[in-house]
Amino acid sequence: MIKTSTHNDLIQYIYDELALGEKQLFEQTLAQNHELAEHCAELLILQEKLNTELKVPSEKTINSILTYSKNLSLQQ
Repeated sequence: MIKTSTHNDLIQYIYDELALGEKQLFEQTLAQNHELAEHCAELLILQEKLNTELKVPSEKTINSILTYSKNLSLQQ
């Protein structure tokens, strides 16, 4: 029986969550299926972008939080 790759397989591969044997089989599938390999490459690029993006709130968000906190302390 031939197993077809799923989105779940792709995600597990990208996050290195496949067992060694499964990973090797998936890599063989990637070598044979260029469309799947392209999709995998796109997801790896997206993962890298997500990991490198700055996670800083905007100035507006910071000011809103500070204003809310100040108003809350004045009510008490």
